[in-house]
Amino acid sequence: MAVSIGSVQFGSAVASTLFPALGAPGTVLLRLLLAGGLLAVLLRPRVHRWSAGALGGCALLGAAMAGMNALFYLSIERLPLGVAVSVELLGPLVLSVVQARRAQDALWSGLALAGVVLLGVRALGDAGAGEGLDVPGLVLAASAGACWAGYILASAWVGRLVPGTGGLAVSLLVGAVLVAPFGLAGALEVVERPGLLLAALAVALLSSVVPYGADLAALRRLPTRVFGVLMSLQPVAAAIAGLVVLGQGLATAELVALALVSTASAGVALGRRRGEPVQARPEDVSRTTGRTRRRPRLR
Repeated sequence: MAVSIGSVQFGSAVASTLFPALGAPGTVLLRLLLAGGLLAVLLRPRVHRWSAGALGGCALLGAAMAGMNALFYLSIERLPLGVAVSVELLGPLVLSVVQARRAQDALWSGLALAGVVLLGVRALGDAGAGEGLDVPGLVLAASAGACWAGYILASAWVGRLVPGTGGLAVSLLVGAVLVAPFGLAGALEVVERPGLLLAALAVALLSSVVPYGADLAALRRLPTRVFGVLMSLQPVAAAIAGLVVLGQGLATAELVALALVSTASAGVALGRRRGEPVQARPEDVSRTTGRTRRRPRLR
């Protein structure tokens, strides 16, 4: 989870430099296409041997990634980054609240939700609340959050049925196909300006290959509701990066928000009961059919 969150923050910083030249859809298309193509060449997944359920999971995961990235990039063209991140994060947090099985789980989810809302309110105040909200931007960010919740569920599904990261390669290419009608014109700018291709490759590695691979591994070991709460560390990482890299100070409200989110993340991670069921482990999944194997009982 720490690797995923840190990589995404650096990837977002690089991606923002491509918007003026490629546009948001063009940047997403190159990110997904380069990441999926690279993984496909390295892993050479044997798709013809996968089950229908595994293929369906990859298709859903690709659609979720396409929507999550494209809608979020479009939202930050209209909203301050802090507001967009906070609104988008409501998707995973609502999912964790819905899936809470114990009062303790609901408590941690509520703490994280309160911290994220506080960060969003603070960011909105810095941007100037008197100017009014950009309603289309908020709708785009909320829609990206819904896709993020779908991404968590679909990623857990693919992690159960497909060993390794072969399913991620296929899902990324599916997402690229879905984004192509909207981003092809912008992505073709790399033909005239080849230097942009190197930055796009860095975005693909930092924002897709590394974090999505780490998410897939994490979701094999964590319940989706725990994963959703831990994702609330995204705006925390962004705030810390702003402090360290950009010298942006943290106000009292931001410090309180960071404390709430950090407490919730620590509580949900350390409070899991030993032996609590999670996703099927990779060694339990057939490499040929994608179906879960039954282990022989020892007498």
